[in-house]
Amino acid sequence: MTAEDGQTSDERPEPLVTFERVGYAYPGASRRALDGLDMTIARGEFVGIVGATGAGKSTLCLTLNGIVPQFFGGSFFGTVRITGRDTLETPTSRLAATVGMVFEDPETQITATTVEGEVAFALENLKVPTELMQVRVAEALRAVGLAGLERKHPARLSGGQKQRLAIASALALAPDCIVLDEPTSQLDPVGTAEVFALLSRLNRERGITIIVASHAGEELAAVATRILLLSGGRIIRDGSPGAVLGDVALLKTHDVRPPDIAQAFAAVAARLIPGAPPLAPVTLGEAAEAFAPFAEAFSAAAPEPANPPASSGAPVLEAIGVSHVYPDGTAALRGVDLAIRRGEFVALGGRNGCGKSTLIRHFLHLLSPTTGTVRVDGSDVTGLKISDLARRIGYVAQNAHQQLFCDSVREEVAFALTLMKRPKGEIDAAVHFALDAMRLSDLADRHPASLSRGDRLRLAIAATLAPGPDMLIFDEPTTGQDWAGALAILDICRSLNAIGKTVLLVTHHLYLLAGYAERLVVMAQGRVVLDGPLDEVLYSGPALAAASLAPPQTVSFAAGLDGFAASGRRPLSPSALAALVEPVAGGLR
Repeated sequence: MTAEDGQTSDERPEPLVTFERVGYAYPGASRRALDGLDMTIARGEFVGIVGATGAGKSTLCLTLNGIVPQFFGGSFFGTVRITGRDTLETPTSRLAATVGMVFEDPETQITATTVEGEVAFALENLKVPTELMQVRVAEALRAVGLAGLERKHPARLSGGQKQRLAIASALALAPDCIVLDEPTSQLDPVGTAEVFALLSRLNRERGITIIVASHAGEELAAVATRILLLSGGRIIRDGSPGAVLGDVALLKTHDVRPPDIAQAFAAVAARLIPGAPPLAPVTLGEAAEAFAPFAEAFSAAAPEPANPPASSGAPVLEAIGVSHVYPDGTAALRGVDLAIRRGEFVALGGRNGCGKSTLIRHFLHLLSPTTGTVRVDGSDVTGLKISDLARRIGYVAQNAHQQLFCDSVREEVAFALTLMKRPKGEIDAAVHFALDAMRLSDLADRHPASLSRGDRLRLAIAATLAPGPDMLIFDEPTTGQDWAGALAILDICRSLNAIGKTVLLVTHHLYLLAGYAERLVVMAQGRVVLDGPLDEVLYSGPALAAASLAPPQTVSFAAGLDGFAASGRRPLSPSALAALVEPVAGGLR
């Protein structure tokens, strides 16, 4: 609880969680992951934890059920208490009945072969009587919306359903608290909305305390009652969503992405109001009232310049009437027609299961079309060897670190060229170019496993870049990245495009595309349903919603202004919105 709640310490509910001067350093670490945390969390709160990668969010979550330090070891200071029990002295098996834990990737914690078996697994380990176990499993599955899928194999669930199954497994233990560490980082917008709606309902209707560490500030702003901002293992700000997520300057200082509408308000206010702007709105619902004083400035806004003409280069990737049916009868692609021209920077969006990955596999000749034709550089892909395609198309997978297996950064970048039996002088020159382009020259002799996550991704890109492909395909490269990391990846994509590479970027994060991709292709149910300049597709309204995608909040706000988008004013980012408004004579209303 915080001072802004207006309650004295005697009036506050009994704490569920108490941190007293908590510090922690992992074994061999040179700095503390947590450094002097003091806080309490009351029963029934919905607490969001935000911070850049390395801020201490995951470590804080792991202290709540004793995994830190009981499993990891290291140096632990201070005290964490859950319902009065010291987490350092209480076995994690006992804490599990009070604190349910859900991790970033549900695949890592799902082990059973049926949905009901997964929910029952922890109950069986705790020797819960069979009759009570059956009741709890049924109740948990009903609560998360998975009733009726009891006998289904978890592998056949969608990403959102798998995360709901992980939540059901925690819920069946009847915990006082559920802790979730980045539960939606790998989910599409629909799956993300499902998970946050479920957590909100469990908090409201069952009184379960929810603690979520997440980069999803916009979703947290809509459901959380309290936000903790972490940086360097310390709590920098602790307050309501408006007090924390509405302080745009503070969040940017600590490399945390503010909600898009908050960024838009701050950018417009800074242009129109002298001095420091007030706290920004953090949800679209708050935007109308907050922006009301700027109405005349929006009315006077000039139209944006027209879109530049589409690329006139030759098609380098083509799908012509491509359909694909998997052996189990799943129709993944249904008559896809798509042409990507030389030198374009194209984003490919759509919810999980829409056919994006299947289409990419056709371009790489990892799959063959059931009907239709796939061409690379004008040649039917069926007539090209995989080695030929590797020279033309560089592919960076979603989990790029899984592509790394050599003993040094230099060897990793040279690996494909060595397999191709290129001359040593050519290999050395290509490796030097790729390492320099990805700013890895100083790390050339390091083992890939010793690199940070961001450096490992750059290494995967360098290894892909070294053979000199003209085309690069990035499959969800920003998944799991914080704001700074995601922008760094997109900067790399843009710099590669600037030197003439054709870039195809697969992503769910439409709010990241402004200033990078020129064109957006949207897929739904195995078909291309939208394809055009970025602004046209993001402002397509119902058509985008029908594909289960949502535009950035700035776009939604601007589209709702009377006559704004229709007159050619289609800002895609907070800075673009601010650039359109002009101060009006006589000041603001």
